[in-house]
Amino acid sequence: MLRKLIADSGSSKAAWKLTGSGGSTQTILTSGMNPFFRSEEDIFRELETALLPATGPAVDQIFFYGAGIVDAEKGEVVRRALLRLYPHAAAETHSDVLGAARALFGNQAGIACILGTGSNACLYNGQEITDTVSPLGFILGDEGSGAVMGRKLLGDFFKQVMPLPLRELFAHRFGLTREEALNRVYRGEKPNHFLAAFTPFLSENSHTAYCQELVNKSFSEFFERNVTKLPGYQNFPIGFVGSVAFFFSQILNETATAFGFDQTTILKEPIEGLANYHTKN
Repeated sequence: MLRKLIADSGSSKAAWKLTGSGGSTQTILTSGMNPFFRSEEDIFRELETALLPATGPAVDQIFFYGAGIVDAEKGEVVRRALLRLYPHAAAETHSDVLGAARALFGNQAGIACILGTGSNACLYNGQEITDTVSPLGFILGDEGSGAVMGRKLLGDFFKQVMPLPLRELFAHRFGLTREEALNRVYRGEKPNHFLAAFTPFLSENSHTAYCQELVNKSFSEFFERNVTKLPGYQNFPIGFVGSVAFFFSQILNETATAFGFDQTTILKEPIEGLANYHTKN
C-alpha cells in the first residue's frame, strides 16, 4: 500500500496525516507553512527536524493543502521544500479552500466555507472549485472570521459600545490600553491573528445578548456578501471548516437556516476528511 502524507496548513499551525499499510495512520503537528510568510529554506529546515524524523523518508505521495497557496508559484515554494525531504515522492500542493471542499464533500458538489482567523466561500463541483468570492482580508472583507469579529469587539470596547459589565470583564481579562491596541493593529506583525485572539471572549460570554448579536450579524454578513454571490447557491448543500464555525456552531446553523439551507456540515479541522478523501481516491 502506498504511503501517503496529507497536510492541512494554516498560517500558524499545520496537521500532517501519514497513512500506511493495513490502514494505519499517524498524525504529526508542526507550525504553519504559509509561503506568503515563509521561504523554501525556512520551511525545509523546520520540517527536517519536526516532520521527517516522525515519517521517515519513504513516502510515496504527498498532498499538501495550505493557506497562502493562491497560485502555482506559491505552491512551488512548499513543493520544492517537501521534495528535498522526500525526493522519491509525487507531491501536489493546493489551496486550503480546495482542502476544505474535499474534506467536507469528497466527490460530491457543495458550497465549502472556511471560518477561522479569515473566511472564504467557494462552489465545488466534486472535483474542483468552479467559483469563489474573493475574501479580501480582514480590512476589506473576511466577514464572519475571527479577525473581523475581534476587530468589532475591540472597537466596541474602546468606543464604549460594549455593555459596561462586559467592558469590565474585557478590561480585566486582557489589560489592554488603547495605545497598545493601535500599535498591534496598525504597526505590529500579523494583526489578523492579534484580533482573532479575542474571539474566545465572545464564546465564553455567548449567553449575553451583545455577544449573540455580534456573532449573528457577522455570520449574516458572511452569507450576504459571500455565499449568496455564488451562482445557484440555493441548489447546493453547505459546509464549514474552522474553529470559529465549530465554536459558534449553534448560531451558524441558525443563520444558515435563515438563508434557506436545510442542513449544515461543520468540521473543526479538515485533516480527517482529507485523509479519508485520499484513501478512497
